[in-house]
Amino acid sequence: MIRWQYCLIAIVWFFGSSSSEAQQEKISWSQNRPITWSDFRGAPEENSPYSANVNSGIGYSWSYSTASGEPILVFEVSCSFYPELSWRKATITDADYLLEHERAHFDISELHARKLQQALENYEIGRTVRLDLRRIYQKIESERVAMQERFDKETSHSENRNKELEWQVYIDRELEKLKSFQHQ
Repeated sequence: MIRWQYCLIAIVWFFGSSSSEAQQEKISWSQNRPITWSDFRGAPEENSPYSANVNSGIGYSWSYSTASGEPILVFEVSCSFYPELSWRKATITDADYLLEHERAHFDISELHARKLQQALENYEIGRTVRLDLRRIYQKIESERVAMQERFDKETSHSENRNKELEWQVYIDRELEKLKSFQHQ
């Protein structure tokens, strides 16, 4: 048990101190605090055919120990928006509508954070905890990326308003289904 704790402390210290993400400003997803255009502080990609870009993602941290011979897994799931990596061009037409599209991307990330929370809560601790957790995360992260791409493709990057509305209803419904897995 002690060996695992020291190993985990070393890993957390190494990744925590060397990761640029640890120092990067982020905004956690909150139903009470939707992102606004003032949160998009990155430099616009002038050659991009798009008017805006949201940068969000999911992550988790964990620790493992034993107490009275029983394994204990503690984890925390996050969904973050990165202001310095998210941008908008000054020449946006219909800014309110486009902001809703960008918010939907962040909501898709939150949906997958809840799926990750659910999967980790249902995980039965085995002998390969680290590998198992990595596989769970990678599977859900792949699904998140695929859904983000499908959302943009089906909505033609916000140009198809009917599809946009269908997607918003779908995302809201899926978030509600997984409300009990909303992380704090």
